[in-house]
Amino acid sequence: MKKAVVTADFSRKLKGKIKPLHGVNNSPLSLYEPPKGFREAGIPFCRLHDTGGAYGGSRYVDIPNIFPDFDADPKKPESYDFAFTDAYLTQLHAAGTQIFYRLGVTIENNYRIKAYRNHPPKDFKKWAEICAGVVRHYNCGWANGFKFGIKYWEIWNEPENPPMWSGTREQYFELYRITSNRLKKEFPELKVGGYASCGFYAVNRPNCTDFYKGFVTWYDEFLKFVTAKKTRCPLDFYSWHLYTWDPEEIILHARHVDSKLKEYGLTGVENIFNEWNYTTRNPSRRFLEMKDNEGASFVSAAFCLMQDSPVDKAMYYDAYPQRAYCGLYHFPGTRTTQTYSAFAMWNRLYRLGIRYEASSDTENLYTCAAADKSGKAWFITNFSPKSCRIKLAVKAAELKDFSAWLIDKRHDNAPAPVSEELVLAPYATLLLTTVKPAEKKAAEKQTETVHAGLDDRAARKGKKK
Repeated sequence: MKKAVVTADFSRKLKGKIKPLHGVNNSPLSLYEPPKGFREAGIPFCRLHDTGGAYGGSRYVDIPNIFPDFDADPKKPESYDFAFTDAYLTQLHAAGTQIFYRLGVTIENNYRIKAYRNHPPKDFKKWAEICAGVVRHYNCGWANGFKFGIKYWEIWNEPENPPMWSGTREQYFELYRITSNRLKKEFPELKVGGYASCGFYAVNRPNCTDFYKGFVTWYDEFLKFVTAKKTRCPLDFYSWHLYTWDPEEIILHARHVDSKLKEYGLTGVENIFNEWNYTTRNPSRRFLEMKDNEGASFVSAAFCLMQDSPVDKAMYYDAYPQRAYCGLYHFPGTRTTQTYSAFAMWNRLYRLGIRYEASSDTENLYTCAAADKSGKAWFITNFSPKSCRIKLAVKAAELKDFSAWLIDKRHDNAPAPVSEELVLAPYATLLLTTVKPAEKKAAEKQTETVHAGLDDRAARKGKKK
């Protein structure tokens, strides 16, 4: 077995901090206490799309749930039903997680039988006013609301996709223009964007159908629209999706997004990858493998790769236990998976913040390192069906000072021995850290501060009195 060398040099600080890549879509739907495991894993962002199941569970997040009678007056608090969304968002904030709010509707997978909510709003300006009411409630205390300081507001989701949008491309662009301008006029501090693209499979996958090729065209036309003199409108972030078995494909698509933003002069626009998961090469085991050590190794490899990519933030789909795509929990209940453990491991780097040089000389062996005054952490994963014999080469630190935590077929974030040479099993992830258990509370407090990121610190205390 060839011996691989994995190196961490804690004398060589790199530009930039560890990115908040361990965000998710949704969570266990917890209304009376913070979602299980969110604080422990330090989940930095929770995107609200498909929240609560079909049709947004008829109570959550979606505009038709919050504003059930479109003919009502959006300036009147009684026109809105915030109750269940209030309870849910309150507990996400209690977990120290920032909200990434999708304005729109949940996917209608059975739209061919009958489509209920995926149509363009009958009055775009009124729809934008309703969205402004939602922002006002959660950020300004309006309608017995909150001061949560939610920064990211996404306008719709996957409008290229018929289960999400029955209208034309031109109709979506106009809805985006009207809504983004309306929100930025009243709330200039917000980050407004979209459009949560289905992705760019046709960029590198052969034999894509015209449907998939159309996603690439949509992106070009959207960037033309938002930068044209007559239709210019705000775009603070561009969001997109990818489901794949190859973590390297994420980087290819991230670079495509980045290159197009630069081509249109949108250099300050954030590149946000807010739906992704492991599809595996074995469809019959897909929803099992995304939860086990193989899925954990995939997300670990993706975290390491995205750290060096144009991706600014990432949000995994999904953390809602009742959904097949949920890789973080077993259902029924909220027993966490090995993939959840990979998220928790990454958080131990993230909360240290400062990135240091780390490298591997072997394909499919990925690594990343971080440190601050409280200690050091070194993250390694073997995203391969074969075992790998590795030599750990650490600089400006002593290997004996590290403790190890392991995910593999037989271990789930379990303590492991530390040695200069070891064998990393197939689809195994290893975290080495000098941060001692006694420092856990201080590190968690630091995580809360980083995650909050609110302009109004008092917002974390809940409702405006």
